[in-house]
Amino acid sequence: MKQEHPFTQFKFCPKCGSARFIEHNEKSKACENCGFVYYFNPSASTVAVIRNHRNELLVCRRAKEPAKGTLDLPGGFSDCFETSEDSVIREVTEETGLKVKSTQYLFSLPNQYLYSDFLVHTVDMFFLCNVEDNETLTPMDDVAELMWLPLHKLRPEEFGLASIREGIRKLLAKGF
Repeated sequence: MKQEHPFTQFKFCPKCGSARFIEHNEKSKACENCGFVYYFNPSASTVAVIRNHRNELLVCRRAKEPAKGTLDLPGGFSDCFETSEDSVIREVTEETGLKVKSTQYLFSLPNQYLYSDFLVHTVDMFFLCNVEDNETLTPMDDVAELMWLPLHKLRPEEFGLASIREGIRKLLAKGF
């Protein structure tokens, strides 16, 4: 599948608004009017991998598009001036009500996330998260449902976002 380059979404210079915003090289566009060079980089996103004492994984059901109704893991976009660790802690609290005690970086995967008909390129960073009380779950924010799934019942194809599917495959292959 040929992927559309993200530059096609940017027609005007973000600094001066000129339409003379052209491809500079494979990583950037340049404005012929003001000289500004814009490098298109992915947005940071975090994913929480939370396991309980019964060796089950905390899984969400998405309440909103993209992939509404499919399975997901807690997580989301990092805010400006926020570390990835702070981001995953905040996202877990916002989506589940759980308090994260510690995080451990696992791996990252590239992804594309359609938001308001705009394709956002992301780097999704997966973190193993230990939480205080994992029995009290409250689906909030963009989560319709929270559930604990035994690891042997995880089916990557039931997860709606490509990086999460790949992350589940990776975790299962590692004997998570």
